[in-house]
Amino acid sequence: MSLLDRVWPDWRTEQVELLVAGERPTPAGWSRLVDSSWADTVPDLPHRVNRRTAAAATARGAKSSITAARIDALGEVEVTDDGVARIRPPPGLTARRGSESVELDKVVAMFDEVGVSDRALRDGLRLEGTIEAVLFVENLGAWLDMPRPGRWMLVHVPGWNTATVRQLISTLDDVPVVHFGDLDPNGVRIQRHLREHLPGLGWLVPEWWREFVPLHAQDRDWREDLDIRDAPSLVRELAASRRWLEQERVVLDPRLPVAMRDVLAVLRGRRWRQ
Repeated sequence: MSLLDRVWPDWRTEQVELLVAGERPTPAGWSRLVDSSWADTVPDLPHRVNRRTAAAATARGAKSSITAARIDALGEVEVTDDGVARIRPPPGLTARRGSESVELDKVVAMFDEVGVSDRALRDGLRLEGTIEAVLFVENLGAWLDMPRPGRWMLVHVPGWNTATVRQLISTLDDVPVVHFGDLDPNGVRIQRHLREHLPGLGWLVPEWWREFVPLHAQDRDWREDLDIRDAPSLVRELAASRRWLEQERVVLDPRLPVAMRDVLAVLRGRRWRQ
């Protein structure tokens, strides 16, 4: 009891509050009690708020989780993640939102890239023009420095932050999408995560990439529970030899645009989303 008194001085009072509320003295019961006490203190909010703002309005702090009870306390307020999809678009695209439109060539000429926000997509922003294929690129340097052949659109996909890029893809017509990342356990897991939402996702792993193994492969372990049975042969070989390959060196190879066209040809040979 003395230890409990030191670390939680008000535990006796709050135990009574739990009993009065009909909750058991468990973490789940405590969470429900806290949520109910905050429900009456939610301030007036705009129709849409970031999840951090929503947490601050319905819980003790902005980093609290958004529970079902806290969503109920928010009522009709829309909670957003507010990611941004950084893209390198092909020439000739137009972004349209309601009656307004912007030629993306002008945006690229000024800013070198285009940022498409979660909120803009929620409000109906669409890209108009011809997109031959979309390439998800895992690492920032590779995304910035690699060639963009034909009418490909290159999208930066930093790790697990994929919600906004998936939302962007959902606004496009039936455009093939290919993933290009590091050949290491995390790169494979990201590809698997994306494929859960895009079952026909292609995977850019050119055969000649194995030429970089002697000089550029890193000796690292692979997780034994990672399922790579249907991965490209190079991925399986790297796992067996406990080596990783990073994608940055590959973007400098003049064969990369041909490899991109080759993987696109494979995707066009089937309905890519299935």
